[in-house]
Amino acid sequence: MGRTRRTGRKTRPHGGGVVTIDLESEGCTDQPSKHRTCWKHIQALMHARRTRITKQQVEEIESFKLTSPCFLQTIPCRERSKKRFKRNNAVSKLKKELDSVSFNCYMENLWKSFSEDKKMSFAYLDSLWFTMYTDASSGVKVLEWIKRKHIFSKKYVLVPIVRWCHWSLLIFCHFGESLLSENITPCMLLLDSLEMASPKRLEPDIRKFVWDIYESEGRPENKHMISQIPLLVPKVPQQRNGVECGNYVLYFINLFVQDAPENFHMEGYPYFMKDNWFSPEGLEHFCEKLESLESDIL
Repeated sequence: MGRTRRTGRKTRPHGGGVVTIDLESEGCTDQPSKHRTCWKHIQALMHARRTRITKQQVEEIESFKLTSPCFLQTIPCRERSKKRFKRNNAVSKLKKELDSVSFNCYMENLWKSFSEDKKMSFAYLDSLWFTMYTDASSGVKVLEWIKRKHIFSKKYVLVPIVRWCHWSLLIFCHFGESLLSENITPCMLLLDSLEMASPKRLEPDIRKFVWDIYESEGRPENKHMISQIPLLVPKVPQQRNGVECGNYVLYFINLFVQDAPENFHMEGYPYFMKDNWFSPEGLEHFCEKLESLESDIL
């Protein structure tokens, strides 16, 4: 997964030592494993709340196993042999790190499993495009790639996001409809399995992203109108530990594609997207299915 480094380090004396916290780092892959697993979720939370943390709090967090959330599978899909695949070991393998390459591989396989009728109403963006857009050097290129997706002709656009080493799912609803429509109002959904990390910390970047998409496509809507598009954050099921957010995003996508209404109305919100939307057992069964899809393709 690509990294962008920015300044923003703070230190705090504690017990004769100094805790150094990089609030802005989006990547942790160059850090030793022990250090990396302590800070991935902390970075997201710290960035959202602009707070400091003590050594004691770090130890408490570590004791609850709140480690890296970006876990599912690190082995590239096309390098694994069928002979090495064991169904009874699928769930344990899903606890390994899910990087963007692995996520995209699983997403491609999941997308192929949907019927053509379902896919007619949907489009999805690469999981790195949002992060790349926030880098000034690649933002224009990302907008050009999005143009090729023809998202304004789709009812729903799935935008997986990985920021601060955490996965969440943004969904554009009815962007092709008029912002003045009284029947079908364009809106955005942000599904996050870690509510404690303050999902709306992404809102400024999301709104800039959306404005630039509209502008690059030559849409007639002005900036004020686009700024009024609702960003909704439903209360979805929450991950049970620090290793599941990538799994949740893939499962959110799977269930949303299956159950999304023909037309998304604000009056019906949150529809099925509630804290009892699915069970942990349903998630585990889905993860096994993903492994089976990968094995069948290979």
